[in-house]
Amino acid sequence: RPRASARAQGRSAILEKFGGAVKGAAPHLKRTGSTAAVKTMLLEWCRARTRGYQHVDVQNFSRSWGSGLAFCALLHSFFPDAFDYNALEPSARQHNFTLAFSTAEERAGCAPLLDAEDMVRLPVPDAKCVYTYLQELYRCLVAKGLVKTKNR
Repeated sequence: RPRASARAQGRSAILEKFGGAVKGAAPHLKRTGSTAAVKTMLLEWCRARTRGYQHVDVQNFSRSWGSGLAFCALLHSFFPDAFDYNALEPSARQHNFTLAFSTAEERAGCAPLLDAEDMVRLPVPDAKCVYTYLQELYRCLVAKGLVKTKNR
């Protein structure tokens, strides 16, 4: 019983010191966006960068990336001299993933977070894996100055 009382007193002291219980976001912390907002922004960025590429229609972080062509299109939009996009086939998934991931590593300095063999083994790519990889690719492209952000 005394421990509960001490705990309650400690909590009361903290609440007093900081002006009571917090309702809503902490006023001194600027909220930059929810996870959903970041995902939406990244998906829209991918959609805009790949618009017009044959066999690519980015709608989500899973099925849209299944042939590897969306990754290739995204990288080709930054590095058009890296490979001939028009020579790629949707059915050549292993080749497409290998090409995209090696191009991302060589040209953008993107860590090889995804493996072509793993992507081919899955009929539908894991959305969390694709999202994580695209975040890293975006970060690398920003660091190279190829993507302009509000701060850069």
